[in-house]
Amino acid sequence: MNENNKAIREWTLVIVGIVGAIALFVWFSSQSEKNRPGEVYTEQGREHIAVGSAHPAYNSNPPTSGPHYAEEATWGIYQKELPDEQLLHNLEHGGIWISYTGIDQDTQNQLEALAKKYPDKMVVTPRAKDDVKIVIASWTRLLKLDQFDEAEIVAFINANKNKSPEPNAQ
Repeated sequence: MNENNKAIREWTLVIVGIVGAIALFVWFSSQSEKNRPGEVYTEQGREHIAVGSAHPAYNSNPPTSGPHYAEEATWGIYQKELPDEQLLHNLEHGGIWISYTGIDQDTQNQLEALAKKYPDKMVVTPRAKDDVKIVIASWTRLLKLDQFDEAEIVAFINANKNKSPEPNAQ
C-alpha cells in the first residue's frame, strides 16, 4: 500500500471517529434533556409586555413561559402572591419558582428552609390559582405535588435550574 492510501485511510478513520463522538454527544445531551424531571410544556415565547397588559392564555398552571413583564422579582421568599407575568421573567433567567396553596405552616416552613439552601435563582410564593398544594416551576417545566417531598423537589431543582433561554442573567 502506498503512503497516499495509508494517509487517506488514517484521515478517514479520524474523521469518522470525530463525527461519531459528536453524534454520541448530541444523542446523550438530548436524552438527558428528555429525562429531566417535571412535565414539559411547549414554549410560548419570551415577549416582554407592559404591566397589566392583556396577553394570550398560558398553556400551564402556573405558567412556565410566554409573555411577561420586563422586571423580574427579587430572588427570595414571599408571604404574598406576585404576578405570574413577573415570575415568568425569573424562570426565563434560569430560576425555580415554588408556589403553594392550602398547606399547613409546617409544610410552608419546610419549603422555605429548602429554598434557603438555594439562595440564588429561587422564588417561593403562595399562589391561590395552583391546582395542587405545591408546584415547582422552571422554564417550560412543572412538578406538581400533593405533599412535601424534599428528594423530588431537590432533584427537580438540580436538573432544571439554569435550563432556560437566559441562564446567566441576574
